[in-house]
Amino acid sequence: MKPLTPHDADHDADHAADSAAEAYASEAQRWAAVQARDARADGQFVYGVRTTGVYCRPSSSTRLPKRENVEFFDTAQAAEAAGYRASQRASGDRTAMARQHAAAIAKVCRMIERAETPPSLDELAGEAGMSPFHFHRIFKAETGLTPKGYASAFRANKLRQELGQKGATVTEAIYDAGFNSNSRFYAAADNMLGMQAREYRAGAPNMQIRFAVAQCSLGALLVAQSQVGLCAILLADDPEQLVQDLQDQFPKAELIGGDADFELLVAQVVGFIEAPSLGLNLPLDVQGTAFQERVWQALREIPPGATVSYAQVAARIGQPKAVRAVAQACGANHLAVAIPCHRVVRNNGELSGYRWGVDRKRELLLREAGQASHAGQPGEQR
Repeated sequence: MKPLTPHDADHDADHAADSAAEAYASEAQRWAAVQARDARADGQFVYGVRTTGVYCRPSSSTRLPKRENVEFFDTAQAAEAAGYRASQRASGDRTAMARQHAAAIAKVCRMIERAETPPSLDELAGEAGMSPFHFHRIFKAETGLTPKGYASAFRANKLRQELGQKGATVTEAIYDAGFNSNSRFYAAADNMLGMQAREYRAGAPNMQIRFAVAQCSLGALLVAQSQVGLCAILLADDPEQLVQDLQDQFPKAELIGGDADFELLVAQVVGFIEAPSLGLNLPLDVQGTAFQERVWQALREIPPGATVSYAQVAARIGQPKAVRAVAQACGANHLAVAIPCHRVVRNNGELSGYRWGVDRKRELLLREAGQASHAGQPGEQR
C-alpha cells in the first residue's frame, strides 16, 4: 500500500475534485450520469424537471424524465433560486443514502484500523465505491475528521497503548502502531503525544504544565497548558479539588504555577466562559481515542445557543448505535466549554449528567440562548 505523505490527503482531494468536475462538466456527461443513476455524480450537480418543477440528485430513484424536460444546476441552491423545489422522494432518498454512507464509511474505518500503513485516498475511495473527492467529503461529514485525520488519531491512540505496555521497547511500539520507519515516526511524535515517546512511556516525568486557579461566575476554574496547547479547563466548587484532578490527569508531569503572562491567558478563558459565543482562539491539546476525538470534533461544530441529543451526535459521526459511548466520551472531556459537551441533552430535551454539575450545564445553556437571542434582535450591533 502507498503510505500517505503529510499533504497527500488534501492534495489528492483537490486533484480528485478537479477530475470529478471534468467528468460531469458537459450536459451530455451529466445526462449520462442521470440515466445511469450514478451515485458518484451526487454532489457535482442536480437536475430540474420542467414538467414537475422539482429537482433531484443524479442517483435519485425517481422516474427518469424526458431529456427535453431536464435542465442542470451546479447546486441545489441554484435550482431553488430558479424556482424548483426538492423532490418529495428526496427525503427518502437522503435517508437511504445516509444509511449507505454510514455503512461504507464504517467499512473504510475498519480498513484504516487494520492497515499496517495508512492506505492512500484512492484505495479508501475504491473500498467505499466512491470517487476520491466525493469520498473525502462524505468521510469528513460522517466522522468529523478527514481520512488522514482519522488515521492519525487512531495511530496516536494505538501508540499510547503500545507505549503503556510493560516490556515493549519504544521501537517495537513504533512499528506496532503502524509506522514503517523511525524517521517517519519521530517527525510526527511531538504532535501526536505532545512529547517524546520515551517521556510519554515514563509517564511524562519531564513534561511541564503551567496552570492557575481563578474564579468565574460558575465557581472555581482551573486552566492548564502544555507545550501543545490548553490541556485542561476544569470547573468545581472547591479549588483544591481542581488541583487534585489535574494531578490525577498528569501524575508524573511537573506542574508549574502560571506567571503574569499566563494570567492573561486565564483571563481570556474566563471571558470565554462568561460569553461562549465570543469563541476561544487558543490552541487546544486534545488527547483522546480516535472515537473520542470524533465525538469532540462533532461537539465543537454545535453553535452556541443550540443543543443536540446524544443520539444525534452518534448519527453525525456515522455510528448511530454508539449513544452510550458518545455519553462516555462527553464525560471524558477535560476541556469544559471549549469542547461544549454541555450542548448535548436527552432526546426529549431534558438535561442529563454533566461532569461539572447539571446546574452549571443549565446556566451555560441559558447564557448561550440569551446571547444568541440578543445577537439576533433587530437594530443591535452584530
